[in-house]
Amino acid sequence: MNLKEKYKDDIAMIMSKINHNGGELWATKDKKISKGSPFDTRDVALMLSELGFTKKDIIIQDIADIIFSTWKPDGRFKVSPSGAIYPCHTIGAARVLCYLGYSDDNRIKKTFEHLLETQQEDGGWMCNKFSFGKGPETKYSNPGPTLEALDAFRFTGLKNTDKRLDKAVDFLLWHWEVKKPTGPCHYGIGSLFMKTEFPFFRYNLFYYCYTLSFFKKAQKDKRFKDALILLKKKLINGKMIIENPNRQLAEMDFCRKGQQSELATIKFKDLMINIGA
Repeated sequence: MNLKEKYKDDIAMIMSKINHNGGELWATKDKKISKGSPFDTRDVALMLSELGFTKKDIIIQDIADIIFSTWKPDGRFKVSPSGAIYPCHTIGAARVLCYLGYSDDNRIKKTFEHLLETQQEDGGWMCNKFSFGKGPETKYSNPGPTLEALDAFRFTGLKNTDKRLDKAVDFLLWHWEVKKPTGPCHYGIGSLFMKTEFPFFRYNLFYYCYTLSFFKKAQKDKRFKDALILLKKKLINGKMIIENPNRQLAEMDFCRKGQQSELATIKFKDLMINIGA
């Protein structure tokens, strides 16, 4: 399937936004790469990777260059020239670069080392930013960035070999049990989480099941199986229905709201292959 041809209208729409943040390649003038979702550098890179673009494409190479320009020698990414560097910034940038085909880059390898050095005792990742105050839930890691971290680590040889990643899997499976808002950013498992989303921008049932399916620690766990049962109910005639896309993407063919998504269905089939189904 020639994805670029099939989804040429979607790609044209994305490309038309290339300077809408004021800078180059969906960034701001001061090179913020994560402002203006879904048409910021980081999210567009993820979309283009789903639409058939690879590191062989010049535009992907250029996007990778601008993301790598925010990389620091200690492994972190400073995605905005001002302000603090949070773990979710580093995780998000690394994950996208893995999708673009740069998981073997030595800079990303350093980032993975940094992430494992900063992993919390509960297995996840969190930042010291308490936008909702410091309630008891904030002693836990943030499930969303933890899921994104595992999504990045699945591109490495550490997948299913490093027990530290098993701890991250356990943390996310624990969150399926408690479901309450957890971490300083209050990631919960409620009605919004249960609505299928694609592309994988946010913490939701589809992204949760897809990422965990790569890890043997999750595959036979009852909590993962329970989540997968609910996800399967979203299928119609074997096709994945997108319930809650980003509102700015809701009319795009590859992730149209309330419709079957061929690309999301491919992701679901990959999930099933992962678990041997």
